[in-house]
Formats: sequence, structure tokens, C-alpha cells
Amino acid sequence: MTFRSPDAANWHSRRRGTPEWSCSAHTSWRSATPRDSDRFTTKIRYQATRLWHFVDIELTEPNLASACFGHPPLPTGIRASNGPPRVCVVDKVDQFAAELASPATADSERLLALKFLLHFVGDLHQPLHAADDHDAGGTEEPDVAEGFHPGNLHHYWDIEFVERLGTDPRRVAASLIGQISDAQRQEWASGNGVERISNISCFGRLP
Repeated sequence: MTFRSPDAANWHSRRRGTPEWSCSAHTSWRSATPRDSDRFTTKIRYQATRLWHFVDIELTEPNLASACFGHPPLPTGIRASNGPPRVCVVDKVDQFAAELASPATADSERLLALKFLLHFVGDLHQPLHAADDHDAGGTEEPDVAEGFHPGNLHHYWDIEFVERLGTDPRRVAASLIGQISDAQRQEWASGNGVERISNISCFGRLP
């Protein structure tokens, strides 16, 4: 089963095997941007994309526009990967999706857009990247549960719950894909970033 359009599948096939292509690289933002290379020193690269990975929507008074800094447009003539740092993940998904879909975008930038998109979609579906309870994304919420390693709430979503799905990524992916209906696929593929974040089932209802 595939969820790619024919054009996307063709482009994907042409890029496979090139030196910069790596399936494991797509979901690792370290390969999409050198953000972490100076995280504990100058923080110049780190700060350039740090805000792109989440959207702090208040739990008590949710306001997406406010959480997205008023949805500033991408400056004309600027690649999404070089965009301003003060942009939320919702807007970056739309920017990179438009870049990826455009035939005018250079292959190198389209590949970078794909890597960012794969990572950001994962970020959006981690509820602690899409809500704000003034607890540093759950990292200040210590938690302990039977059968799990002690940690904070963010760690549970990032590590513990994921590992419970299985250790073989291909098997886990096949199992999850098998649970997606045609109706869900069509619904998820439609709309823009604002509509998609509003439809995430965990939004606003964290444990």
C-alpha cells in the first residue's frame, strides 16, 4: 500500500541511490539541519530552527494564531529551509509541503523539504509538541508508571510508548499502515496545516 501520488513516487524513485539519500536520515533532523552541532556552544544553528518543531497552544485558552506568532508569511525569494526562526511547526509544514510539490524547486531543496516534513509530521502528532501547559513541553512533569522506566512525560511519549510498539521499524510501520482506512487517508491528505492540527485527536486532552 502506498500513500504517495504518482509524481511523488516517481521523484522518490529517481532520488534513491544518490549519495545524500538515506531513509534513516529523513526522520532525523540532525541530517536535515546541523541544528544540534552548536546546541551547547554558540547556539546559532540551534536557534535557527528550534521553534519550528512545536506549537505552544495554550490548554486553557487555545489560540493557534497566537501560538504561531500571527502566521508570518515566508519572505519572497527565501527557501523554506532558510526561513526566519520565529515560525511554528504548523506553518513550516505548509511551507515545506509547497516547496516539495513545486517542480521549480531544486532537487536538493526538495529532498531537504521531505526530510523536514517527515520529522515535523511526527512532531505534530506528539501532543506535547502541540500544546502548552507551561511545563517545558512535559519535560518538567516527572512521571512513573508500572512497567516503564521513570522519566518525564515528554520522554514517555518520545521513547517509552514508541518502544512498546515493537523493535522492528518495518513491522511496526506495516502494522500501523494496515490500520489506516481509505477514508482516513483521504481526510488526512486534505486541508492545510491549521485544519490538520485542529484534527489531531490528542490535542488539548493530555493525560
